[in-house]
Amino acid sequence: MIVITGASGQLGRLVIEALLKKIPASEIVATVRKPESVADFAARGVQVRIADYDRPETLASAFAGAAKLLLISASEVGRRLPQHRAVIEAAKAAGVGLVAYTSILHADTSPLPLAAEHKATEALLAESGLPHVLLRNGWYTENYLASVPVALQHGAVFGSAGEGRISSASRADYAEAAAAVLLTSDQAGKVYELAGDGSYTLAELAAEIGRQAGKSVVYTDLPEADYTGALIAAGLPDWLAGLLASSDVGASKGGLFDTSRSLSQLIGRPTTPLVESLRHALASGS
Repeated sequence: MIVITGASGQLGRLVIEALLKKIPASEIVATVRKPESVADFAARGVQVRIADYDRPETLASAFAGAAKLLLISASEVGRRLPQHRAVIEAAKAAGVGLVAYTSILHADTSPLPLAAEHKATEALLAESGLPHVLLRNGWYTENYLASVPVALQHGAVFGSAGEGRISSASRADYAEAAAAVLLTSDQAGKVYELAGDGSYTLAELAAEIGRQAGKSVVYTDLPEADYTGALIAAGLPDWLAGLLASSDVGASKGGLFDTSRSLSQLIGRPTTPLVESLRHALASGS
């Protein structure tokens, strides 16, 4: 039995869809805070259990009988470590055979401030003695697709990434990789650095948006503080604006670049190219 945490999230849903193509629904457990959020999976035969990272008492029963557990990192930046600790402790108490954790690309050396909680979680897993595998995910291309309408409106992509190259892949690519690892034996102790086959700078991203949209779009590089302020002015919460800006600065230092092609090797096909993801985003109006 394979248990997926955060099953109602964007990545969790895609992982379950990938698993459903390979194994019976009865062998998959979707854990969520609100069961109604995955009613569609329940209707297809997936087991649904309540698991709340902030309520450790819900976790033991949620993980009971699990051969493997996918710990999808919590979404609340700054609160992840205690939440992940609760999951790891419950998984150990439940006798889970393998924990797969969605970390961040090159977590041990990453210049991104976002990596700190991931590195600490990796340490917790090592200390726990639980058999585990690290899925160090790079950037999702979708992180940039959400800003395409703004880029078209202003004729510019804003950021603080300088000439840093970004090896992103689609969220579906990472989900397929997680499913592949969960369905393969002898994964304990492995560390996968997962990223797209190709890479681009934000200037190249801007140019590609413009090319596909048929208009001029340029990249404007800003100091971190200015970019943070611009994001806040655009309506983003302070914490998210700061996170995005600091991540861009990390990208300028090579934090989102990788050439290992481990992701495409895991999924058995090339990762989704930026041009394809952009084409879909523009066609759907996002």
